[in-house]
Amino acid sequence: MAESLPEHERILQEIESTDTACVGPTLRSVYDDQPNAHQRFMEKLDACIRNHDREIEKMCNFHHQGFVDAITELLKVRADAEKLKVQVTDTNRRLQDAGKEVIAQTEEIIRCRIQQRNITTVVEKLQLCLPVLEMYSKLKEQMNVKRYYSALKTMEHLENMYLPRVSQYRFCQIMIENLPKLREEIKEISMSDLKDFLESIRKHSDKIGETAMKQAQQQKTFNTALQKQNNVNYGRSMYVINGRVPEPKCEITSKRTLEEEDEHEEEVLTAHDLVDFSPVYRCLHIYSVLGDGETFENYYRKQRRKQARLVLQPQSSMHETVEGYRRYFSQIVGFFVVEDHILHVTQGLVTRAYTDELWNMAVSKIIAVLRTHSSYCTDPDLVLELKNLIVVFADTLQGYGFPVNRLFDLLFEIRDQYNETLLKKWAGLFRDIFEADNYSPIPVANEEEYKIVISKFPFQDPELDKQSFPKKLPMSQSVPQIYIQVKEFIYASLKFSESLHRSSTEIDDMLRKSTNLLLTRTLSSCLQNLIKKPHIGLTELVQIIINTTHLEQACKYLEDFITNITNISQETVHTARLYGLSTFKDARHAAEGEIYTKLNQKIDEFIQLADYDWTMSESAGRASGYLMDLINFLRSTFQVFTHLPGKVAQTACMSACQHLSTSLMQMLLDSELKQISMGAVQQFNLDVIQCELFASSEPVPGFHGDTLQLAFIDLRQLLDLFMVWDWSTYLADYGQPTSKYLRVNPSTALTLLEKMKDTSKKNNIFAQFRKNDRDKQKLIETVVKQLRSLVNGMSQHT
Repeated sequence: MAESLPEHERILQEIESTDTACVGPTLRSVYDDQPNAHQRFMEKLDACIRNHDREIEKMCNFHHQGFVDAITELLKVRADAEKLKVQVTDTNRRLQDAGKEVIAQTEEIIRCRIQQRNITTVVEKLQLCLPVLEMYSKLKEQMNVKRYYSALKTMEHLENMYLPRVSQYRFCQIMIENLPKLREEIKEISMSDLKDFLESIRKHSDKIGETAMKQAQQQKTFNTALQKQNNVNYGRSMYVINGRVPEPKCEITSKRTLEEEDEHEEEVLTAHDLVDFSPVYRCLHIYSVLGDGETFENYYRKQRRKQARLVLQPQSSMHETVEGYRRYFSQIVGFFVVEDHILHVTQGLVTRAYTDELWNMAVSKIIAVLRTHSSYCTDPDLVLELKNLIVVFADTLQGYGFPVNRLFDLLFEIRDQYNETLLKKWAGLFRDIFEADNYSPIPVANEEEYKIVISKFPFQDPELDKQSFPKKLPMSQSVPQIYIQVKEFIYASLKFSESLHRSSTEIDDMLRKSTNLLLTRTLSSCLQNLIKKPHIGLTELVQIIINTTHLEQACKYLEDFITNITNISQETVHTARLYGLSTFKDARHAAEGEIYTKLNQKIDEFIQLADYDWTMSESAGRASGYLMDLINFLRSTFQVFTHLPGKVAQTACMSACQHLSTSLMQMLLDSELKQISMGAVQQFNLDVIQCELFASSEPVPGFHGDTLQLAFIDLRQLLDLFMVWDWSTYLADYGQPTSKYLRVNPSTALTLLEKMKDTSKKNNIFAQFRKNDRDKQKLIETVVKQLRSLVNGMSQHT
């Protein structure tokens, strides 16, 4: 109990000295203590309170008088304080009344100062915003007037310089959001302009190409004319075509060309004059500024490749007219002229590697197209115009730096085709000439007509010159016409060789090769066909042989003609020779063979008219009528052969006699002929005698002795054997070189003898009653047996 009292005092001291916020733990200790501690603590607390009350009372009693004095003093001051309050209130009222105007003015000043400060701030902000707005307005104006490249530059300035200063404003955010849209709009607009540009140049490519080709051709003509004018006295070749000497036109051409160049000098147009390239420049700059230049380059090149494929695709009917080819070449030239212009005025959009790749692709396609379409051309004039177009086309593009060697190589292929079309055309001309020819010597009534013929064909014959007019030239009208046409062919072939950038030697070689083709193939074929035609008779064939002889002699003049054109001497090592000699020799040999054939056919026709009575008892005493007609025909025919070379006429005569002999022998030995009487043999002998007389009359000069009569020796010995009935000699001398009947074959004799044996049996039914006839019949049977044994021996020996 005694211990708890000091503890309570301690707690009370803590409560008195501790902040009320921290008294909780102290009070909790009161409750955590011993039982009834709370009551004791409350008692102690009451005692403490009473103690403090006594101290307060003591203190109040001590200070009470001072308090009363202070109250008294306050009561005294109260009246003065009220007076002072009234004075202060009055002063305050008067001061407030006086300060109201000052306050109003002060507030006005403050408001003005605030406005001034705001205005200053606004001005400062406007000074920052106005350039932005001006630039944006400028941007809108540039967009309206389609100055897109400048608009992009303005956007760039806005984004980098102006907008960052005023990025906190709403309108700035709107601008920032609009700028990408404007860029896309510019890209779309510029791309649309580019598409319009691409469409425009696709439409204008042919005009651009036509202009470029025309300028290239004018420049080439001008240079050529200038060169000719400077070298007017050098290398001038004169040659005759169809008897005409062309006048030198160098000076006239030069003057005319120079005048034309002066007239057109101010009218020279370029691709830039014909097409507005600004869209592609703008588009390139725009995409470059936007950092998308590679996309633009790829798009441009892709579209141009597509256009190149379209340009290189020809119309199906291009080969029908030269205008089709001209339009095709103009479009291609226009395309590459535009690409060359783009290459030189832009950087990177078109590169030399790109144009070279595009050109190589185009050249391959062009060559394939020209090979295909030129193969359809059958008109040499069209092929020649195509060649001229290709030359101008190649020269034009070569002037722009494109390699054109493959095009000139293609011209050599087209040259072969041109020659083929020329050969076809000249084949028709030759056929027309041959059809119109009368195949008779050319009559000339006077000197003037003679000179006209000589001017067309190089004919020389001193003997003929000595004859008086009128006279006849040995060749027919087709010879000078053929010669003229061959020269025309050479000239036409020369036209293709011009402007091919080839040497005179190469041109000379081309002309000679093409002329050789004309002679060896075309003219030779026409001659061969002519010779084989049914309506060509012996007279015509003789004239054809004469004609080919003169044409063969004229070949050297054709070589001189080519030499005069090309100025290449025939002595040059690599100079080709004309093969006309072999052509005309072959034609002449064919004509000779045809003469032999037709002559034999005519003989066969006469032989078919033979009408022998093979059972006649005796001959008519004179030769058969058909044979006399045949001999008369042969005489008149061989008279025509006087202009032929001797060997040809002799061969024809020998061939005719041999064929006649063979035909007569076949008539005797014909298997369908069963019986022959001795009278028929005698008649046949009379016909053979006429043949021998014809052979001995020398129908064609040049035969020695009885050479021509030997053609009938087989018939003569056979008929002599039967006419003389010399069987004993025949059988005894058979096989001996000196035999009188050496040419009589046992099988031939047996066949004829059997025909006569059958006739003897049927016509002499009473022969068995006459001794001579019986002996003759026995002799025939004996001879037949011996002949059969000889024939069998020959077959066994064989």
